[in-house]
Amino acid sequence: MQPLEETTTENEITEVGALKATDRCDVCGAQAYIRVELATGELIFCSHHGNEKRAKLEPIAISWHDESDKLLAR
Repeated sequence: MQPLEETTTENEITEVGALKATDRCDVCGAQAYIRVELATGELIFCSHHGNEKRAKLEPIAISWHDESDKLLAR
């Protein structure tokens, strides 16, 4: 079982990382489904641009939050 502090921290990160319908892709302005945290700040992308830039950004990303599965949810 994990200590309470780690669980709380994990929940806080998930809550903060959740994307809203008003979050827009930094490239094209479409609804954002991917948030990338870098040492210098964060970027948000639509599914298309996030996948397009993944190979370059993933090696330097601190975290990669992907909610693109919402596109297939009914």
